[in-house]
Amino acid sequence: MLTLDLTNAPRWHDLAPGVCVQLRPLTTALMVATRSDPAVEAVPEEASDEERAVAFAKALARRALLAWEGIGDADGNPIDPSPEAIDALLDVWPIFEAFQLTYVSKGLLLEQEKNASALSPNGPSAGANATATLAKRRARTARRG
Repeated sequence: MLTLDLTNAPRWHDLAPGVCVQLRPLTTALMVATRSDPAVEAVPEEASDEERAVAFAKALARRALLAWEGIGDADGNPIDPSPEAIDALLDVWPIFEAFQLTYVSKGLLLEQEKNASALSPNGPSAGANATATLAKRRARTARRG
């Protein structure tokens, strides 16, 4: 079942021990705006998939990131998010991976579910609940009709 969060409120995500970022919800508008971001469009056609992924993630983070905690300059002083600081943050490999897993992949996973079967839990009865639910729904509809 797809659950909708009608509040559309920003959420905090832990990217590493002591590092949290507040991000806007990953909406269609945000994804479309990111796809047409000048930095994403400037990636050369011959660029690798990895280079494209980094450019997209940085552009998305610049649009989505509202605040952060646990991030400072070289002297250890807290700094505010800026486009340059956000790009530098995503240049840290574990942070990039965590951003991709906790934020970006959720939107892409839903995109996959539209184009193919949803991921099923392990076990011999995987998918049985959906079939049973569909049968119940059809039976209710038939009784009403």
